[in-house]
Amino acid sequence: MDHVNLGHSGLRVSRACLGTMNFGTEHGLAASDEAEAGRIIDAFAEAGGNFIDTADLYHRGETEEIVGRALKGRREWMVLATKGAMPVGTEGRGLSRRHLTRALDASLRRLGTDYIDLYQCHQWDPSTPIEETMATLDGFVKAGKVRYLGCSNFTATQIVEAQWAAARVGGTPLVSLQPQYSLVQRVIEAEILSACERHGLGVVAYGTLGGGVLAGRYRRGQAPDAGSRMGRLLGHSMPGANRWAESLLTERNLEIAEAVSQVAAELGTTPSKVALAWVAGRAGVTSVLLGPRTVEQLRENLEAFDLDLPEAARARLDEISRADLGPMDGSFFHLVPRR
Repeated sequence: MDHVNLGHSGLRVSRACLGTMNFGTEHGLAASDEAEAGRIIDAFAEAGGNFIDTADLYHRGETEEIVGRALKGRREWMVLATKGAMPVGTEGRGLSRRHLTRALDASLRRLGTDYIDLYQCHQWDPSTPIEETMATLDGFVKAGKVRYLGCSNFTATQIVEAQWAAARVGGTPLVSLQPQYSLVQRVIEAEILSACERHGLGVVAYGTLGGGVLAGRYRRGQAPDAGSRMGRLLGHSMPGANRWAESLLTERNLEIAEAVSQVAAELGTTPSKVALAWVAGRAGVTSVLLGPRTVEQLRENLEAFDLDLPEAARARLDEISRADLGPMDGSFFHLVPRR
């Protein structure tokens, strides 16, 4: 598997990043138990992957614990990324010095490590001065608890403000952004990708299968199967689940998914591989985050990095997914109520 530098840094990461949001059982949705999570991490490492992403929010900390146990004995070979800002249990939230300090220490305990390779702000905090956030993060680096800094779900303006604030406090700049990016969500092309290029941030794209819509599992005019991911979300009591599923199962998105399936049939491959290959081939994308629930899903997803989409197919997908790219934040968090 190819490895590349993450942003303007010397940190080398694999083009595939293993996302772990499906590791754990706290939310009651179908996910990977600890045994399957371990097998997925084993298979990812065997394929040459070295970049693993998690967050304290995932399954209220259970995911970090699973990842930490799975990495014992090979921690030094992996680039381990996690995120802070969101509430876990009864804790607070945000990017204040108080919350981030508590969040980082808790993540280190759950992961069973004394340092994080890439520590990321999970989302912007309008209630905390960005200078306080960047000075706090720089303190983590100076203390040896964190190696590099990144962010997730920031707008172009927020990226610029964070980098300027780091310079003002004499601190460590951000080297990465984790935004949502797929054939059904291209808003980062308006401003965010150019801001990342200008300010030295590598892009680690998540949500590349559009919540499973681009994998060909859903059809126009047909209700999602009750056992499918969207079917479960539409019937789940978790705040925001219904609204998020409805935002993905739109007529436009399902039309794009049909085009992806048609291209896949023509190439003799799967819709998932086509959707992932499209993102991996976009200018400015450093790494593509995968979120498998099984080893089989991981192996299929990894094959997308060897799929060379013909120019005609890529142009066809570009055209059908083209949208009015007004300034937006590229995040799904605006769809999920705070809790």
